[in-house]
Parts: sequence; C-alpha cells; structure tokens
Amino acid sequence: MTLAPPPSDPRPGHAAVDTAAAPVLQPAEPRPPAARPTKAGRVDHRAQFSLLIVRGDGVRVLRLNFRRRLPVVLATLAVVAVVAVGALAGDWWHVRRRMRDSASLVRMVAEQQAVIDEFNRRVAELSREISGWRELHARIWEPFGPERAPQTRRSGIGGRTTPGDPPAGSLSEELNRLAEVVMQEGESLRALDRLVSRARKALVALPSRWPVRGQVNSEFGNRLSPWTKTTEFHGGIDIAADQGTPVRAPAAGTVVYAGPHGEYGQAVILDHGQDIRTIYGHLSRIHVRPGQHVERGAEIALTGNTGRSSGPHLHYEILVRGQSVNPRGYLWD
Repeated sequence: MTLAPPPSDPRPGHAAVDTAAAPVLQPAEPRPPAARPTKAGRVDHRAQFSLLIVRGDGVRVLRLNFRRRLPVVLATLAVVAVVAVGALAGDWWHVRRRMRDSASLVRMVAEQQAVIDEFNRRVAELSREISGWRELHARIWEPFGPERAPQTRRSGIGGRTTPGDPPAGSLSEELNRLAEVVMQEGESLRALDRLVSRARKALVALPSRWPVRGQVNSEFGNRLSPWTKTTEFHGGIDIAADQGTPVRAPAAGTVVYAGPHGEYGQAVILDHGQDIRTIYGHLSRIHVRPGQHVERGAEIALTGNTGRSSGPHLHYEILVRGQSVNPRGYLWD
C-alpha cells in the first residue's frame, strides 16, 4: 500500500514542521519467500542424542549432540578393548606359566648335569679299579704259568690321561668299554674259581695258621747247638710261649701220633693230607688221641718244657713228603 503526502498548510508564515522533503515511509519492497528446508536438508532429531550439562540452579551449561550410532560404535570399541585386554592378559598368564615351567626345567637340567658329572667321576674310578684288577689277576695267575691263564682278546690302547679327568669319548662308548672289560675280568675270575676248586683240597690241607702266637727263638735251618756248641740242622721253628699255652691245629687233619717222642718229649703229629704233616714238640699235656680228626683251630695240647728243651716253648715242624720245610712259607694267618 502507498501513502499519499500530507496536504500543505495554507497559513502564511508558518513553516511546515511535519513535512519532509522525501516521503517518510517508503513503499515496502516485496521480500522473496523464505526457502523452506527441503526433504534432503531437513534435520532429523530422532537420529541424534543430546547430552545436557546443567548447574544446580537449572541453568544449562553445555549441550552435546551426537548421533545415535555413536554409542554403538563406543560399545563396539569397548568390547574390542575388553577382548584385546583379555587376550593380552591370557597371553601374559601363559607366558608366566611357561617361564615358571622353564625355571623348573632349568633346575632339572642342572640336577641332571650334576648326576652326569658324578656318573663320569664314578666311571673314571671304576676304570682305575678295573686296571688294578688286571694287575691283581696277573699276579695270581703268574705262579700257575701263562698256559693256565685265560686267553682274552688283546686290545692295544695308549695315551696319557689325568686321573681326575672324565673318561674320553661319549658316555655310551665308555659304558660299552667298561662292560667289555668287566666281562673279560669275570671270565678270568671264573677260570680262577675252577682252578681253586680243583686245588681246594690242597689249600685246605695247608697249615697256614700259627699254632701259638709268640716270638720265634730259633729259625729253620742250620744253627749253633745250645748243648754241643756245634752247627746242627734245625728242622722247624721254636716259638716262645709260657707253660700251659694252648696249641691249636693250623689246619684240619688226623692225629697219627700222640705221646712221648724222644728229643721232642711229649709230641703230637697231624696228617693234613696231600703228603703234608705237622709236628708239635715239648708239650706239657696232650688233648687228642691217635686216629682222631681235628678241625682248623682246635686245641690239641698245651706247651711245656719236655724232652730236649732249655725252657718252655713249642717246637713246630712241617714235613712235605717226609722232608722238613720252612714253616714260614706256610704261615699266612
């Protein structure tokens, strides 16, 4: 709508105060219609969430708008984070358990190494001991002659080793070598046992025990006679002993004589078989009779001073096939 200018005042001398050179109201220009938001640009508040932060008096401080899918994304990320942390924790626990098992394995390996070291030390000791067996067997077989000794496979070895060093070669090789040596030594022992079994009767018949314990006043062989002051042959040994000292059989045997016997005074003669006899002279009392069998160590008489004797003692004599031999060669015990 257009407004007309006001009418001029017809009175002379008055200025028009309510008039203006230009119209006060301008005609309004037509405004273009406001653009309505299209369907594509329309804001859908149902697809958003709002987070309001309000003070205690109700005044709004902050408002955060975020899309509805954001909680889903955050929840998904949280689940992924929890799963990842759980997986890391599981891996950490598995690694810790493995480390604990590894520590046990390390201790076990250390213990096994100590056992192996001790085994190597024992093997070295056994090797030295077996070497000593060989030397001992050689000395045992020497009196019987080389033809009676068992024939073993000869294996030449050499080189210098320190006694404290572990055996050379692998463990299995050393065990095999020791097993072979033990088998050889076992064969030698079995052969020696067969020989000893055949010689058992002769060994049992040997008068190896002292009939009395004491100092030897006169040895076997030529000596100066205490009565004639001339050289004479002494067929036994004179053992010093107090009057009444028990005389014991040096080996099992049979009494072939018990009674007075010339220069021997009261005497006992034992037959041990294998053409071996023993004579006991200058006795004070006899405890056996002819034909009686006595065992090794049995008491057969008491020492005295009968016959041709200058004081209490025992004359001990050994006859082999009727010939006097030195009793020292038979006294082992």
